[in-house]
Amino acid sequence: MARLSIRVDLGPGHRLGPGKVRLLEAIAEHGSISAGARALGMSYRRAWMLVEAMNRGFGAALVESQAGGRAGGGARLSDLGTEVAAAYRAVERAAEEAAAPALRRLAALCPESGAHTKT
Repeated sequence: MARLSIRVDLGPGHRLGPGKVRLLEAIAEHGSISAGARALGMSYRRAWMLVEAMNRGFGAALVESQAGGRAGGGARLSDLGTEVAAAYRAVERAAEEAAAPALRRLAALCPESGAHTKT
């Protein structure tokens, strides 16, 4: 089945797509940037760079880090981070719903999709 992959261009050099949103969700789920990155098979450095880019792009922290120490460190999504991830997923759902008939037609025309039908 054909599916959409949504990338939102928010400004020059500021994009939000499925990878960054998955990273936000993984950080929320695992409670740290490093654990979220590990869950996605991503290096900590790459994850940190993506978080920093999102924080800069939105002008505020999407991910709030806590320094390590005796109680351990960690990270969580800020309210803005939670809102950004939810808004992206809403855009994704709306686009998939609106595009479903056209995607089915495209899949039917493409032999590699597994939905190809001869006419």
